[in-house]
Amino acid sequence: MTARKIANNVPAEPAEVKETAATAFPIVGIGASAGGLEAFEAFFRACPADIGMAFVLVPHLDPGHASLLTEILQRSTAMPVVEAMDQVAVESGHVYVIPPNREMAILHGVLQLSVPEQARGQRMPIDAFLRSLAEDQAESAIGIILSGTATDGTLGLRAILGAGGVCMVQEPSTAKYDGMPQSVIAAGYATHILPVENMPAMLIELTRQSVYRQKQAPITSGKAVSGLNQILLQVRSGTGHDFSLYKKSTIGRRIERRMAQHNIEDLAVYARYLKEHPAEVQTLFKELLINVTSFFRDPEAFVALKQDILPKILADKPEGYVFRVWVAGCATGEEAYSIAMLLREHMEENHREFGVQIYATDLDDDAIAVARGGNYPPNVAQDITPERLRRFFIKDQDNDGGYKVKKDIREMVVFAVQNVIKDPPFTKLDLLSCRNLLIYLEPEQQSRLIINFHYALKPGGVLFLSTSESITDNPELFPVINRKWKFYRASHTAVATHSSLSVTSPRQDSGVKAPDRGAVGRAKAGNIADLSTRMLLQSYAPASVTTDFKGNILYVHGETGRYLRPAPGPVTNNVVEMAREGLQLELRTALINAATQAAPTLNQEVAVKTNGGFSTVSFSVRVLPEPAVGATARESLLLVSFQDVPESGKPVARPRRGGRAALPAEAARIEQLERELAYAKENLQATIEEQQATNEELKSANEELQSTNEELQSSNEELETSKEELQSLNEETITVNAELNARIEQLSRIQNDMKNLLDNVNTGTLFLDHQLIIRRYTREAVKVYRLIATDIGRPLSDIKSNIEGEDLQAELQAVLDTLIPIERELRTMDGAWYLARIQPYRTLDNVIEGVVLTFTEVTDFKLASEKVKRSEAMLATAQEIAGLGSWELDVPTGQGRWSTEMFRIFGYPPVSTPMSLEDVLKALSQEDRKRVATAIQNSVDTQVPCDIEYRIRRPDGTTNLVRSRAVTIADARGRVTGLVGTTLDISQ
Repeated sequence: MTARKIANNVPAEPAEVKETAATAFPIVGIGASAGGLEAFEAFFRACPADIGMAFVLVPHLDPGHASLLTEILQRSTAMPVVEAMDQVAVESGHVYVIPPNREMAILHGVLQLSVPEQARGQRMPIDAFLRSLAEDQAESAIGIILSGTATDGTLGLRAILGAGGVCMVQEPSTAKYDGMPQSVIAAGYATHILPVENMPAMLIELTRQSVYRQKQAPITSGKAVSGLNQILLQVRSGTGHDFSLYKKSTIGRRIERRMAQHNIEDLAVYARYLKEHPAEVQTLFKELLINVTSFFRDPEAFVALKQDILPKILADKPEGYVFRVWVAGCATGEEAYSIAMLLREHMEENHREFGVQIYATDLDDDAIAVARGGNYPPNVAQDITPERLRRFFIKDQDNDGGYKVKKDIREMVVFAVQNVIKDPPFTKLDLLSCRNLLIYLEPEQQSRLIINFHYALKPGGVLFLSTSESITDNPELFPVINRKWKFYRASHTAVATHSSLSVTSPRQDSGVKAPDRGAVGRAKAGNIADLSTRMLLQSYAPASVTTDFKGNILYVHGETGRYLRPAPGPVTNNVVEMAREGLQLELRTALINAATQAAPTLNQEVAVKTNGGFSTVSFSVRVLPEPAVGATARESLLLVSFQDVPESGKPVARPRRGGRAALPAEAARIEQLERELAYAKENLQATIEEQQATNEELKSANEELQSTNEELQSSNEELETSKEELQSLNEETITVNAELNARIEQLSRIQNDMKNLLDNVNTGTLFLDHQLIIRRYTREAVKVYRLIATDIGRPLSDIKSNIEGEDLQAELQAVLDTLIPIERELRTMDGAWYLARIQPYRTLDNVIEGVVLTFTEVTDFKLASEKVKRSEAMLATAQEIAGLGSWELDVPTGQGRWSTEMFRIFGYPPVSTPMSLEDVLKALSQEDRKRVATAIQNSVDTQVPCDIEYRIRRPDGTTNLVRSRAVTIADARGRVTGLVGTTLDISQ
């Protein structure tokens, strides 16, 4: 999914144009490449968890490996760091990381993931996401570019800047790789250049200022308007450009952003600041002229232009027709070159050649300089198909692997600085493209421009607007051709000439309003002058042709058959090759002088052979004046005019066939001169033919060289592609290497923790693989097995143990085979007891890779246990002798535990299962059962010892009288949890 921001070289403010899905909290897009991991960590270490923003990270990741970035960054922030998923709504206080081998966009605050379409070395994931962020969040968008190589992210920040958002760039001196930050700074798209650690604080301050501005009076309030007018006056004084005709809200937001840079919150204060700091005026002027554009922006609109609009415009045009285009507000030239490419494709696909004149103008001289150069960063490959890149661009090694427009496309476009509001328009146009300009002007100025555009277009010419614009006033001037993509056809309704429509500044003419429709109708009288001029030209103008600087005929005026004729051989429309005998040499010289030196040739007379005889012809070659500023002589057109010289004029310079009345000497001299002249002409013609043959050979050699050059260029392009892939791979490798280094550090810390843990726990541990080969052991294990450091890698069976009896080999193998843990007590030669536990060794992926053998020393426990057993045996003997049984009762469960003597007293065989209180009560006589139960309950309730006599019925039918004594046991909170007591048989 490639996100493409649509804007133009004007104060862009998409929030006014179309509804966006800006969230209640800022969404910050952060792009980085090589060296980005350290920058990310530094950023989030300085970023408070309650900053109230969402962060979307777009690093260059290796598409073939899982990323560890989320896990690594989670250690630097308390905010949740998660890998982005498709169709997940962005939440405040969360960090989202793009997954490997995915391209990401955002729509209505929801992340959209897709598989990249471009080849690995041509992907620009940062540009793609930041463009979509600009379109989705408008002026709320925030973009940050951190360490990295190449230029990814530059066009993305350009889109955010055009949308009115914030563009931050890491201070290049603090970046590990400064290529990406430097690219943004050089292009002029950075609003803040900061060390990474200072960026979170700046984000918080910008949020505070935004909240403050929302609480202030609107820009249309009286005090605000006064301050705004003072600012615009300073801009006009410093630059000569008047922005008072632009929408106040649009201009206001741009000014507020500059005010925020200087911590100024009052328009009047900023106006004074401009007066005291002239350099800020130029900065503000550039801020108002953000050059946001792209090749083939709105691709479907350009498809409609190519498939529907251009074929209809050119359908009835003759061969040699000159197609005139004006791109108003061209920014850095992408749109003008896009139209040039479409026209070249149309000519090639339809096998038709016609002249093309594209005039591209803009108010920003820096943008025009970029457009004239035709050099663009590698990022533009995202907007241009590979086929068009191959046909119309060449790789530019001096431009960081960017692209340069080929000469044939470049020569179709003339760039010039022009203020479309106050400067005269171009005229007789077939196509006028003005996209995303009208929406930023006041309605009054929109109406004026629409009328000017109608004046500039030929009847039937096409006006091309953006999808955010439409024609509301004077709709009769422009019937709709394509409503979706905003193509309009200029009607035949006449309007006043531009001189009557020129726009003055508000200071000179503040009361001018858009002409009403009646005024448009009354302007039809303007056609009279056009009709008169056309008639005069037809009646009195000499026969002429308009050519390019090479002499190729573009337009024919009048009858030229007496001076030009079809040349033998392949069909040509070159005026020199079509010139009649006697005219070619002088005409060729005149054309060369005009094309190279812009020097005209006026009224040069030559003898031209016509219908078998010679006549005197006067011709002139003039350079047509270009309406656009900046056109060179080789971009100009030439006007070649022919006119017969009357016989009464200068004597004809031809051989005198008659004239025998002349003196014999004179006649001889004339004949000699005629022979010499004929010989000279023959030599000259031979020289010309030889020169032409040489030119053909040179042309053939040039074609061969061109073919070789194309082959070399193709090889160079292949090498460039490989270089791009290697560069991309290198960036991804750097990122992966940084992640792996972080993981190595983490593993090193874990290993140190594990070593200290194992060394400080009194448990011996042995790690064995599938073959029971020692992988690692702790120092406590040495007490059981006689291990030294060099034993790692040896089978455990080779190591002598200190265990009495059989070792653990059989148990170890059994655990490997069955995966069932085994415990065994063992004794060492020195008399120590250990509890050996054998368990399978499982990886995080639940793969069995051996066994773990642990030894816990239980010597003290073993001795105590044996002592307890002896004590219990002695107690049982004493109870048996005394006839005294002991018992315990768990109050919550009613379960009890009896001694052996208790079973004898009650006449039951000893069992291991607990005896419940219910079992005891069943053995009592009916009259004693309730009394005993009540006594026990009273003891529990009052925590008073119980002493009671009662009769029991034994299983053999006898009845015994017994006496029981018991005391309560309470927990830490004083609640009774049990009873312990004794029972004595007192029957005897």
